[in-house]
Amino acid sequence: MNKNLYIGNLPAKVTEEDLKANFSEVGKVVTVNVIKDKFTGLSRGFGFVEMETEEAAKEAIQRFNGGQLLGNTITVNEARPKRDSEGGGPRREGGGGGFRSGRGGGGGGRRY
Repeated sequence: MNKNLYIGNLPAKVTEEDLKANFSEVGKVVTVNVIKDKFTGLSRGFGFVEMETEEAAKEAIQRFNGGQLLGNTITVNEARPKRDSEGGGPRREGGGGGFRSGRGGGGGGRRY
């Protein structure tokens, strides 16, 4: 099992200190990262907590998944590994639409 946990449905005002204090109840917390909106600085509603041991991570999932944090019912799951940057995200193949996106097409246009 991964020691890195995904924490979802976080309140907008949650801090990394809030998460660290909460998860320290089941074991040593190595890192905490609340994902924040770059414009407002508020939580985007999820974050990650890395526990020191797999046992602590399992205990955290059992204890905190479905629990309350600052009024929100949070989800705690094993975090999935990051995708490679090459294969991640949607791919756009082909021409795409839009004004004058095609090639050729019968002429008739004016040249200035």
